[in-house]
Amino acid sequence: MHRISGRQDTTLKELHEVASRIEALSKEEHELIREVHPAVTKIKESVQDVAVAVSAEDSAGEPHGR
Repeated sequence: MHRISGRQDTTLKELHEVASRIEALSKEEHELIREVHPAVTKIKESVQDVAVAVSAEDSAGEPHGR
């Protein structure tokens, strides 16, 4: 088996540190997405409710302040 040089060893350590930071950030991002996901679903439902109400007004011929 061949030994790696000091320079290669340093590069390998730096790469490992970067990978660890990326993994930690990925976990944090996953947690944030988990927290936000229910709110996004509620917002979509609200938008759909508004769209239905606007469609009902348009079909009834009622003006809606445009």
